[in-house]
Amino acid sequence: MKGRFATRPRPALFRALGRQDPPRIVRIGNLCYKRQEVFKHDSWAATALYRGGEDGAPPRAVCKFHRVAPVCGLPMHWFGVWMAQRERQLLARLADLPVVPRLLPAVTAEDGTSLPHAIAREYIPGRPLDRDVPLGPDFFTQLRHALAEMHRRGIAYVDLHKRENIIVGWNGQPYLVDFQISWNHRWEGSGPALPVGQSWTWRLAERVFSALCQADFYHLEKHIRRVQGSRGPRIPPPEWVRWHRAVAVPFRELRRRLLVLCGIRSGRGAATTEQFVEVAFRSSDTVRSAAA
Repeated sequence: MKGRFATRPRPALFRALGRQDPPRIVRIGNLCYKRQEVFKHDSWAATALYRGGEDGAPPRAVCKFHRVAPVCGLPMHWFGVWMAQRERQLLARLADLPVVPRLLPAVTAEDGTSLPHAIAREYIPGRPLDRDVPLGPDFFTQLRHALAEMHRRGIAYVDLHKRENIIVGWNGQPYLVDFQISWNHRWEGSGPALPVGQSWTWRLAERVFSALCQADFYHLEKHIRRVQGSRGPRIPPPEWVRWHRAVAVPFRELRRRLLVLCGIRSGRGAATTEQFVEVAFRSSDTVRSAAA
């Protein structure tokens, strides 16, 4: 990729595990897995593919290690543990949906040491959504129904604007991966502390949740238009998405410039200019490959 070889590896500050890589060997439940490939390693998490196949272990699994490396001396282990617990609970609540990869047992180190900042899920062979990827006949219908059911259960996906989070399985079916920033509006079996209408915090949370659900469907329709080449009238983004862009886009550009100044990226700061490109953007022709 253009400019790729002019950059340097990310320093420890910009890596979730600091100077460390995902463990070479882990245990998922009581079964041993060896690291096969690192999919991505950014500031917030490192994700890797592990191969099992021995002692009855499933052939492959994906392990995600949330941030534990300190930031400018501030401890972050608590944050990584919290994020892992949160994502684990989301996957468990959505376990019966066909679009959600199956959550696997707890991850430990080779010597049995607990790794509470890590989660494991089944590996989905496939490619991120793109124009040239064959889709099943009801691909988007399944996604739309899955989002509606998630919303009914009080969960907004939030990260659907990234096509690399939508995996097209080799069977042509859709899968959603990476629930890291999904919004969990209410936990299973729980309700608001005060009756609806009597708590201003609950009313605010309801409005935020409703806006996030609306954005999920907006981004889905945007992907449908892009993949199917629709030339109809553009769908206007929800108002909160416009507000978010007003803040997020300048912040993203500032972050990209910082990474370019640090020598981590080149050119305009696109993610594909890093020395280690995440798997969704890997290969010389930038064709998306396996799941992230």
